[in-house]
Amino acid sequence: MKIGVLDLQGAVLEHVRAVESAGAEAVRVKKVDHLAGLDGLIVPGGESTTMGRLMEEYGFLGPLRAMGESGFPIFGTCAGMIMLARDIAGSTQPRLGLMDITVQRNGFGRQRDSFETDLDIPALGNDPFRAVFIRAPYVSAVGPGVVEVLAALGDRIVLCRQGSLLASAFHPELTDDTRLHRYFLSLVSAG
Repeated sequence: MKIGVLDLQGAVLEHVRAVESAGAEAVRVKKVDHLAGLDGLIVPGGESTTMGRLMEEYGFLGPLRAMGESGFPIFGTCAGMIMLARDIAGSTQPRLGLMDITVQRNGFGRQRDSFETDLDIPALGNDPFRAVFIRAPYVSAVGPGVVEVLAALGDRIVLCRQGSLLASAFHPELTDDTRLHRYFLSLVSAG
């Protein structure tokens, strides 16, 4: 299985290591033609406004939108979640707009408000998942009957799925726990 990691900015190497630890081949995607032959793609964290501009500048928006609409598996983490969202509160920045979710950027505060916590994610088993939140967004609204909520902190949705699309507000690649990457690989296999 070949999983691409969009290599425009953000935690690329950490995702490459996590994908390989989870048992798949990782490919750094720097150009649109690097998308050929992939089974799935991770859009990593970073700065979503910059990422949107770079995706537009390098011609990724149209091809990735078409791939996602056709069922191609995409996993967005932190800024990647923002890029997958149909709506971003208070923003018109470029995005893929593939998931029927509304996202609040910097939903937990600024950089100094970053934190780690244990999350209950039943889809990953009974053991809590250590989640790293860095200037994290959250999902404030989901499309009815379309989006499956996998984890929340209070009323803030931090992990959700829509078909073969997966979005997390936190950074699973910054821990040694590969369960979420393995979960994504299972979505890729099922597709």
